[in-house]
Amino acid sequence: MTPLRIWIGWDEREAIAFHVLAHSILTRASIPVTIAPVMRSQLTSVYTRPRGPLESTDFSMTRFLVPYLAGYRGLAIYMDCDMLCQTDIAELVRGLEPGKAVHVVQHD
Repeated sequence: MTPLRIWIGWDEREAIAFHVLAHSILTRASIPVTIAPVMRSQLTSVYTRPRGPLESTDFSMTRFLVPYLAGYRGLAIYMDCDMLCQTDIAELVRGLEPGKAVHVVQHD
């Protein structure tokens, strides 16, 4: 089984939040997962835009690189580091509509 690829936004100021989210995913997952940070400092060869005044975190814009990071193949999930997974991440995957290129969770 191919692991579910999860990218989490990384900002040095929110390092603890990153680890809490990763832990909450790993401890509840019933399927194999890989977790990687989306770190602006590691993406300088592909993302050269300077951080703008409206970007509240280092991952405000780099989150949009996840399809590229995933090689435009398979399923890839992006999560902000201030999220918490309170159930098995496999439930999210089971709820996806086949044939849809993108799924999003809209905030109020």
